[in-house]
Amino acid sequence: MCVNVCGIRFSRASRIYHFDTGGLELRQGDWVIVKTEKGTSLGQVALPPFDMELEPSQLEGLRRVLRKAGRTDFDQLERCRQREKEAFAYCLERIEALGLSMKLVAAECFFDSSKYVFYFTAEGRVDFRELVKQLVARFPVRIEMRQIGVRHEAKMIGGLGTCGQELCCARFLTDFRPVSVRMAKTQNLSLNPTKISGVCGRLMCCLGYEHDIYEEFKRGLPKIGKRVKTAKGEGVVIKQNPLTETVLLQVDEETTLEVRREDVVDGLSGYWGFEDDDPDINDSLDDEDPFEGES
Repeated sequence: MCVNVCGIRFSRASRIYHFDTGGLELRQGDWVIVKTEKGTSLGQVALPPFDMELEPSQLEGLRRVLRKAGRTDFDQLERCRQREKEAFAYCLERIEALGLSMKLVAAECFFDSSKYVFYFTAEGRVDFRELVKQLVARFPVRIEMRQIGVRHEAKMIGGLGTCGQELCCARFLTDFRPVSVRMAKTQNLSLNPTKISGVCGRLMCCLGYEHDIYEEFKRGLPKIGKRVKTAKGEGVVIKQNPLTETVLLQVDEETTLEVRREDVVDGLSGYWGFEDDDPDINDSLDDEDPFEGES
């Protein structure tokens, strides 16, 4: 069945969700009111309407745009923002009073004010039952405490990266993909934690942007430690440069030679002790910090 749908985003850099337009004439950038699992919500059209073929089973979960947002809806949004500020300040005060080992990141008030969600980070589990009791007494709505990771914290707070640009996670990333030290190593980057870590303390997400390209370029280059023959002589590969498609050869104890990939005549068997003995690290950084304990 063909259905006219549009893509709706509820906050900056959040995921885009598809909704039935319900016959409304919508354009990208329009604000609309929709029904979600969180209740009535205000969202913005990120993808203009288009026709999509859906199976009957898929239609069951497809929600519909209720209407375009009006002035009263924006007034309600402003009231929600004020309630969030009040809830954040009160929760922060209670956390300090109760001596809880947790860091409050943000407070969210649902658009229909039916529920408050408090986002926090903590090194371990936190017994916040007394905190919830006090929050419910102060705000007579449903209360949820949601623990998040440090990368989600950076996404919610925002900031600037070492490149001077706004954080990718806050600007356009909709999810976090695993990042490993091997990605930095493949791109010949310094493995100094301060050089390749983001403001969240984890490896920078941008390490994965060009990793596949570097891997493709490197596949056509002789491996480090390989003894090769060129028109200018023989040598052992001690460094690869994927971008220029060249390798650096150790000809003898004092001489090095940089040659292009096409200048390598033959790859000879045997190694001269330049084996790449660094560990193959593929640990996901969603939960672990690979630099913990290092100076």
